[in-house]
Amino acid sequence: MEIVIVNEAKDRSIYRYKKDYERILQRTSDILNRHKDWSLSVIFVTPEQIHEINKEYRKIDRPTDVISFALQDDLSDVLIEESMCELGDIFINVQAIRDQAKEYGHSLRREACFLFCHGLLHLMGYDHMKPEEEKVMFELQDVILDEVVSR
Repeated sequence: MEIVIVNEAKDRSIYRYKKDYERILQRTSDILNRHKDWSLSVIFVTPEQIHEINKEYRKIDRPTDVISFALQDDLSDVLIEESMCELGDIFINVQAIRDQAKEYGHSLRREACFLFCHGLLHLMGYDHMKPEEEKVMFELQDVILDEVVSR
């Protein structure tokens, strides 16, 4: 498994989360029984940068906390012979980590891990557009995260 960290926000504090992200990726693979040599990128950006991404690709003219771009729409098409399966990119707004941790009353670490887990589940095909999808995705987030980082 490989997680590539890109620090577009120039925020040195983000590197402390890489080990947590690796644990979350491994735990997600175990829980979903999707054992492959996964690879993905996590790009930390400013509110202005994520605003532009949201506007350009989603046609939503405001910043958001996390955006995922999956390279595989259907993970059943992934070839077993491939040495590494590239999942895609997760863009995380560094300011949202701070703001939402404060808003929800939990640690920066919990929020950074939550945003990564949320983005990862999107890369693996989960969504929350319908109530039943949201219930499944949000329950998975809790099961994955609660063992890695406390609330």
